[in-house]
Amino acid sequence: MEKPQDHNDREPSKSRTTPASPTCASSASVKCAGSTSFHPPPTQSPWSEISPPPTYRPIRSPAINPPPNTNSQAIILAPVPQSQKVLTISLPHTFQSPSKKIHSPDDIRQFINSDSSKNFLGFIVSLSESIRSHKTSDSFHESTTLKKIVSIIETLIQWTEEIPPAQQSSRYGNISYRTWHNRLVENSESLMLQILPELLKSSMVEIVPYFTDSFGNSSRIDYGTGHETNFAAWLYCLARMGVIEEADYQALVSRVFVTYIELMRKLQLVYNLEPAGSHGVWGLDDYHFLPFIFGSSQLINHKFMKPKSIHNEDILENFSNEYMYLSCIVFIKKVKKGLFAEHSPLLDDISGVPNWNKVNSGLLKMYRAEVLEKVPIMQHFLFGSLIQWILASFTFQWNSLISSASLWGNKEPILVDILFASYRSFQHQLLANMDISCLEFRTSREECVYQLYKNV
Repeated sequence: MEKPQDHNDREPSKSRTTPASPTCASSASVKCAGSTSFHPPPTQSPWSEISPPPTYRPIRSPAINPPPNTNSQAIILAPVPQSQKVLTISLPHTFQSPSKKIHSPDDIRQFINSDSSKNFLGFIVSLSESIRSHKTSDSFHESTTLKKIVSIIETLIQWTEEIPPAQQSSRYGNISYRTWHNRLVENSESLMLQILPELLKSSMVEIVPYFTDSFGNSSRIDYGTGHETNFAAWLYCLARMGVIEEADYQALVSRVFVTYIELMRKLQLVYNLEPAGSHGVWGLDDYHFLPFIFGSSQLINHKFMKPKSIHNEDILENFSNEYMYLSCIVFIKKVKKGLFAEHSPLLDDISGVPNWNKVNSGLLKMYRAEVLEKVPIMQHFLFGSLIQWILASFTFQWNSLISSASLWGNKEPILVDILFASYRSFQHQLLANMDISCLEFRTSREECVYQLYKNV
């Protein structure tokens, strides 16, 4: 028996002709005549019979694996910053007017790898640990100096009542803020004299710029985490000078910093300060970062309040005055409209973390990555004799030269000249930290190495 021909074996170019149809005459029929050509059935499609044709576009595109978020992964994998004891200066000390040093990502890397960055971040960690598992209203040792600092900030709050906002239509940046800030600058030295002892009055040339930059920028009429970091730097400078002691840390957070946040919220609402360097909805907050760190530390080991408790309105209403983290959530919900998960998705995600210890350690790592490692923020940061700018690469090179000199001793006279040349090339970075005159490099090699090792 002959095998029937498969449709798929037919060539598309050939066609089959049928004989003429007989004439059909009927009232309900159409007269048909002539030959009719029928095209063969189409060849098999390259796609499956159940697959959509190529012109079909699904409503939702198929899932594509996005590239990994390397920044988030770097934050997660980074070590948790550790607390460090603040090293106080010895008197007499030469203070200097601080200046900006960070202009590029390379400068940021130098800063992050320097002792200045580690000591400053270690100070913030120490403040966070001092308030751990404590409410804001708990009784702490409050020195006379801290009471004076709180009084100064309360004076700044009172100025907002004396300088009302101007009537204007713009959303951000009320020009009356410039009047408030000008008064701050004009009275900054007299305010510093209230807390500085006689031996440290010469430090005003260095600490006043940190203080005046702690409350926003008068030109742009904005405020952000960089200004908040300046306030922490001002407190760190006071600790370096011994004006603030380690026993003051708890009250420094629960009294001084809480009052500072109260002032800044007042300025934000009265003068409509624009957020500086905000990440929008994908940032932690438009203005602040440190109160989330300190506030999460307060809630560590709490019996019933968990990170997800920020969605409980009763808890927020009854405990926001006792815990800075909850206070921040209440303020955000006050100034922002809509669903919390929409205007603050990062905070909403953090609420899913199982405990406050993880929240606190994660925020510390995030502060280092999102604030201290960002050029747009840290390009305005100041460096002087209390927070020093020393290139990490130079520190390594200098220590290597010292090590080589101690090994070679008298066998290599030219090494003294190498040390001298290295000193001259980096003397701008070292003058604030070394008391070696150039003439000392002409002494014996042993004395040169000893002096270098002692002062670096």
